[in-house]
Amino acid sequence: MQTTAVEKKHSDFRFGFQDGLSIAIGYLPAALTFGLLAKSTGLSLEETIMMSVLVYAGAAQYMALNLIALGTGPFAIIIATFIVNIRHFLMTASLNEKVEKDHPLKKAIYAFGVTDETFSVAATRQETVTTSYMFGLAIIAYGSWVINSGLGHFIGSSLPQVLQESMAIALYAMFVGLLVPSLKKHRKIVFLAGTAAILNSVFTYVLPPDWSGWAIVSATLISAIGIEWLNKVVGEKYNHG
Repeated sequence: MQTTAVEKKHSDFRFGFQDGLSIAIGYLPAALTFGLLAKSTGLSLEETIMMSVLVYAGAAQYMALNLIALGTGPFAIIIATFIVNIRHFLMTASLNEKVEKDHPLKKAIYAFGVTDETFSVAATRQETVTTSYMFGLAIIAYGSWVINSGLGHFIGSSLPQVLQESMAIALYAMFVGLLVPSLKKHRKIVFLAGTAAILNSVFTYVLPPDWSGWAIVSATLISAIGIEWLNKVVGEKYNHG
């Protein structure tokens, strides 16, 4: 019996939803931790949930909490978030070659749900990725991140004040946990992290205390551009040598 277009869409959505379950489970501890840290940073439950709803970017949200704790202005936080998430331009451009043709508005909606994890699942799918599949994949992952962020904040509200304040230490542990795997795989990341750390230390010492957030943003941007340029120059010399 021939499958109708509606049945095909429902089937693809279900497959996407099922493939996204593992991502949703994986997001649970990270989202809970974010909610706990947001509580210790001083964000309200509504602010925590809205950050996850509107930003939906784990590493960028953790970084934003650190910048908020430092008293950084909103513009600097936006710039820093943009730098951290600039890789999404490449991921969505690559994924656009694999997904079915559809209305740009529909693509724009599910593109918001593209993360490192959802991109990996969709990109490794053998057949053409349909719009329904992407919506199913994105919705379950997005829902997990948003709901568990709020749950983490709610749990944090019931913790003793001393424990809530000590949770700020977990923020640095999370950054280390995100950085170490990359350091093991790519030598360039080692130089990038080291250069950014040195520049941030210098800028923090030189710039006024109110500009501490810009020290992080400037160090990240300069080190990223500098290391990429140096890598290109060295690569060209090696190829012509």
